[in-house]
Amino acid sequence: MDEWQGFFMKNRGKILGIVLGGGFGFFAIAFGFFKALFLAFCLGLGYLIGKRLDEEQDFSSIWEKIFKER
Repeated sequence: MDEWQGFFMKNRGKILGIVLGGGFGFFAIAFGFFKALFLAFCLGLGYLIGKRLDEEQDFSSIWEKIFKER
């Protein structure tokens, strides 16, 4: 079991890239390129929001940076 874990830890970027590329390719074939691109954008946005929640960052400061008065 330690061999597999070491393999995945050493190559996690490659494995993640293959999984994401394969998933995007599947959605591009099944639904079309632009729908798959929109899905990838929504997934990325969801990841960033989830990451902020995990890090317990305050959304009001981020909101103010985006929509500050000029």
